[in-house]
Amino acid sequence: MKLELLKKLAISSVLAASLVTGASAKKDEQKYVIATASTGGTYYPVGVGIATIASLKLAKKDKLTFSAITSAGSSENIDMLEKGEVNFAILQGLFGSMAWQGKSKYEGSPKKNLRSISMLWQNVEQFTIKSKYAKTGNIKDIKNLYGERFSIGGRSSGSRVSSETILSSLGIDYNKMDLQYLGYTPSSTALQDGKVQGMTTPSGPPTSAVTNAFASIGNDDIKVLDFNEADLKAINDNYPVWTPFNIKAGTYPGQVKDINTIAQPNLLVVTKDTPEETVYLLTKTIYENLPFLNTVHKATKAMSLEKAIAGLPMPLHPGAARFYKEKGINIPASLIAK
Repeated sequence: MKLELLKKLAISSVLAASLVTGASAKKDEQKYVIATASTGGTYYPVGVGIATIASLKLAKKDKLTFSAITSAGSSENIDMLEKGEVNFAILQGLFGSMAWQGKSKYEGSPKKNLRSISMLWQNVEQFTIKSKYAKTGNIKDIKNLYGERFSIGGRSSGSRVSSETILSSLGIDYNKMDLQYLGYTPSSTALQDGKVQGMTTPSGPPTSAVTNAFASIGNDDIKVLDFNEADLKAINDNYPVWTPFNIKAGTYPGQVKDINTIAQPNLLVVTKDTPEETVYLLTKTIYENLPFLNTVHKATKAMSLEKAIAGLPMPLHPGAARFYKEKGINIPASLIAK
């Protein structure tokens, strides 16, 4: 059902984009691309949903169309934004913070061309391993996978970076595992086939890659690991972007107990040279059509105007700031682009 909806949305997005690209197209028509991540997570369906509704609402009158593309995730998205290959992208809060501040892989090269549009939903950390290795059910059980194959995400993905940051903060040497660099759907398939013993799929639950693993392997044979308060403190001592998150029982097939994990914000970003009117109209369209996005993925039910600027690691684009001001949202000085 969800896959069929996603296919329909992708087709709708293409059709909407084609409304103004025929023989009667005018020179002032603008096409924009939104970078997401792999198809097994949350970024892609939400990105397709945003592109679809924005094209349907803005193509005819405002001559604006949008399309969403898959990618390796946050790292590749930032690279594509910098090269001008895409105009918009969904990023992890951690990755956005690193890029803006010039930390970690961006040491000495801060990405000051980026601007925030909105916080979207929380990116929930989901470390899933075979139950035989989950001796306590805590994240530190990852150490039991030393020497075993573990999928840590695509090589250029935000999933890989956030997972490495978390594990390092907890004193877990992830290099002692036989690391596999797979996207969400390939990770899930490999776990089901016994080709890996665990995977990490940070995303808004329910995450299809995790759903498929639970449905195929069964709740008794796989475990999404918990985090405790001490774990959270150790992780936030390095990058204070995570908060506790509870995945309710029943979220995944056969899941009988709550999963106590952690989450960080996801955000929609844009390059600073994107026209103010374009960003204003996209932001307005997103928030005027949240019920539609809620049908695309349950994770978007966490979205609201009240939370739109919470946890943003970089200044707002003037187009987004203009919309929020119209809605009476008080924007702190730190989020005003200079």
